[in-house]
Amino acid sequence: MTAPRPSLTLSSTVLEAPDAAELADFYRRLLGWEPVQEEPDWVKLLPPGGGSGLSFQTSKPYVPPVWPASSGDQLMMLHLDFEVTDLEAGVAHAVVEGATPAEFQPQHDVRVLFDPVGHPFCLFVSDRVPGATPAISPEWVAEQTRDIEAQDRVTAADAVEPGRREAAGTAEPEAGDGVPA
Repeated sequence: MTAPRPSLTLSSTVLEAPDAAELADFYRRLLGWEPVQEEPDWVKLLPPGGGSGLSFQTSKPYVPPVWPASSGDQLMMLHLDFEVTDLEAGVAHAVVEGATPAEFQPQHDVRVLFDPVGHPFCLFVSDRVPGATPAISPEWVAEQTRDIEAQDRVTAADAVEPGRREAAGTAEPEAGDGVPA
């Protein structure tokens, strides 16, 4: 017999940054959330209506992820998705507050941006909002996959299983790819 599962509640997602207070201030302005905990190297923001929040921890050796990544790049560990009612207005607001739009935009109904220290985040319009969200066709997915492979960018599958493309015969192995030279 197994013990009953204890109650677990997600309190917050923690982002590292060279300066926790500076990054927290960006997200405070972006989201309108207020700090509920502020320490020298830690800040926690919560949404006004309750729920899990965002926390920020100072990490001097922080290295921003590269997105989209290529072999050998610092990979992102997660990204944040924010639902907006107006995609272009959301992007404009984020840019005014200090975000930078990514050069590569993989979907026509989502916008990828970077916060001031390089964490990627997405803005999207929910399909619950009046008006149809454009469908992503299998042809579009195949085209994006070909583009990623042609530019030798690392896909999520490559990051999880290094050498996958080489084993499948779809790319030449390179030194440092986990494949003996």
